[in-house]
Order: sequence, then structure tokens, then C-alpha cells
Amino acid sequence: MNPLSYLLAPVVVAYTFSMGVLIVYLGNMVYLALLGIHKQKKLRIDNSKLSVRSVTDILPFVTIQLPIYNERYVIERLIDACASLDYPKHLFEIQVLDDSTDDTKEIVANKVNQIKQKNINIVHLHRNNRSGFKAGALANGLESAKGEFIAIFDADFLPQPDFLKRMLPHFENQNIAFAQARWGHLNRDYSLLTLLQSFALDAHFAIDQLARSTSNYIFNFNGTAGIWRKSAIQDAGGWQADTLTEDMDLSYRVFLKGWSAYYAGDVEAPAELPVSFTAYRRQQYRWARGSLECAIKYIPVIWKSDFSFAKKFQATLHLTGYLLHLLAILLMLFYPLLLSFAVQYPSLLEPIGIGLLLNALVLLPAFYFTVAQQLLKKGWLFSLPLIFLMSMFASGMVLNTVRALFQIAQKRIVPFERTPKFGITHRAQNWLGNRYQVKIDYLILFEFALAFFNLWTAWFAFQLGYYLMMMYAFFFAFGLFFFAGFTLFQAISARFFHDVKPDSA
Repeated sequence: MNPLSYLLAPVVVAYTFSMGVLIVYLGNMVYLALLGIHKQKKLRIDNSKLSVRSVTDILPFVTIQLPIYNERYVIERLIDACASLDYPKHLFEIQVLDDSTDDTKEIVANKVNQIKQKNINIVHLHRNNRSGFKAGALANGLESAKGEFIAIFDADFLPQPDFLKRMLPHFENQNIAFAQARWGHLNRDYSLLTLLQSFALDAHFAIDQLARSTSNYIFNFNGTAGIWRKSAIQDAGGWQADTLTEDMDLSYRVFLKGWSAYYAGDVEAPAELPVSFTAYRRQQYRWARGSLECAIKYIPVIWKSDFSFAKKFQATLHLTGYLLHLLAILLMLFYPLLLSFAVQYPSLLEPIGIGLLLNALVLLPAFYFTVAQQLLKKGWLFSLPLIFLMSMFASGMVLNTVRALFQIAQKRIVPFERTPKFGITHRAQNWLGNRYQVKIDYLILFEFALAFFNLWTAWFAFQLGYYLMMMYAFFFAFGLFFFAGFTLFQAISARFFHDVKPDSA
């Protein structure tokens, strides 16, 4: 008997289980997309009602917090944008929460002095240590914040002048803890990387945030471009730094405390997308690890709460969404084993999902991203080729994400690392000679190895005549080669520029 035969049963069971979990996650994406289509009508009705109200009688005092760390290329434009908000000067203050260790500190000090001359209440709060990182900076600013409401903007955002006036009316509902605006993109067309990122973020906001917020599910504050009720922050225990996503962490605590929140999808806050592959890797690692840390922290609490089953189930999928990348790696490993078994058992692959079911599954992410573009009234039809590319592109991130899972299991402490911004808003700009370059790491070697492994799987499937599996293995290989290859290319290109100061945090 073939020694591999002893592995047949456990591999088939494990593969079937993985496929079942994958179907649940992808099926939920379709459910949220359909829900988003339905709920967008409610959002339009709510906004039309809101637009006829007078906001002049509901203008509270607002504290605008700008948490920054080494942002020499973008901080001045952010401060200028906040100082230009269409809101009574005596009803807002700006806190620049500055943990910088480079010349950003001096740039901020000079800009703050300029803004003060316009009779705008602005303070520069610089910390000499980064205790608690962003969460620590926000908590430190909250101690002296005078506002009943706290607006937060990261350094890469440019709030529109009417941001406060359009967001604050949603707090007429006294149970609203925070209101989140939709992110726009200042440099969407800068490169293929920024364009693909825009598809992913559009889907998150136009579908996920909309569907969850209008269906009484838990959804999260996205860390920036939103407003918090100060009393809700305090009631939930304040900002905490024990996860890498302090925004998601606080969001779940306020929901568990009985608060609700509002997604203001009609309010767009433009922001700069990462143009560097290494910076994007850092961002996605932080988001993945922080989400999984929150999952470990809150899923047991959620299932013990009095939330409805649907709310608990959706919260679980929301917090564990990055496990899709683990499932992708498992499929990569299962494919050659299944092909080896198929040599002896030719009919094996038919009943366990390699067939029409997988044909449908591969289309579901594309459907999800397409719906998002349609909801935002963007040209989805001409974007279809790029949307399919987006689905393949995601496979290039799997090792980057799964590393976070293994490091959590190892209880390895990883500091908060911000995503560098370079002030890039149009294609003519170059950033490779700027400071804050993120060093390339050894992980790309494993990505190249996994890409070649998938190419071998594709060849193996071709030899056996399993062309559908060949196609999936090739897609995995393409995504890994794309991501690892461009990361390496950018890193080599940066070597040819001067004044490059690697980013250490």
C-alpha cells in the first residue's frame, strides 16, 4: 500500500473542514454585499432627513486630536486643514499629539505658532517617550481635552472644511459613542499598488461598515476620520495599548457597554494611501495582528453577553477575518497532497469541492469588490480586470498576515509601528529618496519559495489534467511573485537615492 494512503482520511477531513470555513467567510461577504445594497437606501433617507435640520443650535465644543510620530512630509498640510474647518473658532481646539524624535517636532512648533496668530486655539503636546504609542498619546491628550466631542485625524488625512458640521448632528442620538466617516483617496491613481488598495478600502467602507452599522451589528472606529463622544471613551475605560489596534479595541468595549455608533458614509475624508510595498506590509501586519488580538480578548466576552446570536456571529467573523489568509496557505499545502491521492483514486477530487463549487467561490470576492464600486458610483465595469487582479493580489499577503498569528501564539511582543507617509498626491512625485524608508525583511524569501511551490503544484495539476486546480495554484503563485517581486524591486531602487533614513518604528 502506498504510504500516502494512511494520510488520505485526515487530509480529506482537514481539507473539507477548511473549505467549509472558507465558504462561511466568503458567503458572509456576499451577504454583507447584498445587505449593503439594501441598506444604502436607508442611509440616503437618514441623510436627507438630517440635511433639513438646522445645525446652528447643536454646535458643541470639539477637541481635534492629531496623533503623530515623525511626519515631516504631511503634518503641515494636516494642521492647515484642521485650522481651516468651517466651525466657530471659539468652539474648537486642536491638540497636536506629537511623539516625534526627528525634526517633525520643530516643524510642528513653527506651524503651531503660525496658527495661533490666527486666533485659533491650538496646542503642541510633545512626549519624550512613546508609552502606549498612539493609544498613549490619545489618552494623554484626553486628560486636558476641553471638548465634549473628540475628532481624530491621522497625519495622512485632509478633512474637508464642513467635516464637523456634517458629522456632529449624528450625535443627537445620545446613545451614539462614535461616528465614522468614509475614507477617500488622495493618490488612488498613483500606482497599481495604490489603486488596488483603494478597491479594498472602498469595499470595507461601502459594504462592511455600511451593512454592519445599519443592521445593529458591531463595527469598528477606523482610528481616524471620525468623532468620539468623550463620555463614551471614559465609560468604556479609555484608550488601551494592549493590542495593536487601539481603535478596534475601544470600539468593542463601547458596544459591550451598551453604546451604539454611526457610519456616515456620505462624508468623505481624503487620505494618502501607502506607496511603498514595505510600508503597506507593515500596515497590514499591524491591522491583522491587532484584529486577532482583539478576537482573543473579546470573542469569549461577546459570546457570554446578551447580544443576539446574529450579532455574536457577525462580530466573530469581523474579528477573525484575517484567518482567510491562513485558509489560503492551507489550501496551497493541500493541493499537491490531493493531487498525489488522485493518481491512485482518480474520482477523489470530485466530491470534496474541486469543481463547480470552486468555480463559484473564485467569483465571490470579485462580486464583493464590484458591488462596492457600484455603491460608490464608480466605474466598476472598466475596473473588473483590476478587481480580479485584486483577488489574486491578496494571496501575496498571506505569509505577512499569518506571521502575526504565529507571533501571537508565541506570545511575542511587537511594538506599534506606524505606516510612513511621504506627502504623495500625484504621479509626478517621487518618494524613494525620502526618509522613513521601511527596511525589507527576510519574509520575502519565504514568499518566493512559496510562489515556486505553487508553480510546481500548477505544473503537477497540469500533468494530471486537473486544470482548475492548476489555475488556482497559478493564481496563488502570481500573487506571491507580484508582492515579493515588487517589494524587492522598490528596496533595490531606494538604494540608488540619497538621504534615505530607514524607519525604525
